[in-house]
Amino acid sequence: MAADSTSRALRALDRLEEIVIATLLGAATLLIFVAVAQRYGLSGIASLYRWSRAEGLEGLSAVSKNLFFAVAYVRLTWAQELCIFMVVWMAKFGAAYGVRTGIHVGVDILVERLTGNAQRVLIIAGLLSGAFFTAVIGTLGASLVWHIYDTGQTSAVLELPMWIVYLAVPLGSYLMCFRFLQVAWHFWRTGERPHHDPGAVEGVGSDTGAEVPR
Repeated sequence: MAADSTSRALRALDRLEEIVIATLLGAATLLIFVAVAQRYGLSGIASLYRWSRAEGLEGLSAVSKNLFFAVAYVRLTWAQELCIFMVVWMAKFGAAYGVRTGIHVGVDILVERLTGNAQRVLIIAGLLSGAFFTAVIGTLGASLVWHIYDTGQTSAVLELPMWIVYLAVPLGSYLMCFRFLQVAWHFWRTGERPHHDPGAVEGVGSDTGAEVPR
């Protein structure tokens, strides 16, 4: 019963991690697209207005003028700042996802040349080193968040409390630390590591990519 509860909790965490990454990536992409489309759209409408005025097309010039002010009314000066914040959060959670699925780039020439216990010890040492490093980063990040919370700093455009923005550092780092420990524990028990096949597409055909089983 306890094992089933743990497995369900881990699956829920995996799903939440994926939802956060996909949502932030999709929202940032859409927001940037809209902001860029608005900027170039305003330029095109202004050109159309000048041309219609020069050609004496009063009806078209009136329409383009009204359209220009309607599009310009939607102010997206905050879009760039928000996208930067979303990308930061996405990157931190994406790093943890990379540990879980084995997609991080690593120099493993020495590991692959070793066999037996020597290889096993080196892999465990590398994973535990990653867990230690991310735990330190998470702790330093938590201290930074606490300090910024006390200062009451806000972002320049959105005036969003900066401690919320920097909260991505401890949360993402601690999650990454957990993933390192999870992979290390699974490797210790089974001798298997998560492996990602760059040629495999999830949900299409035979996906040979693997991650830490539940």
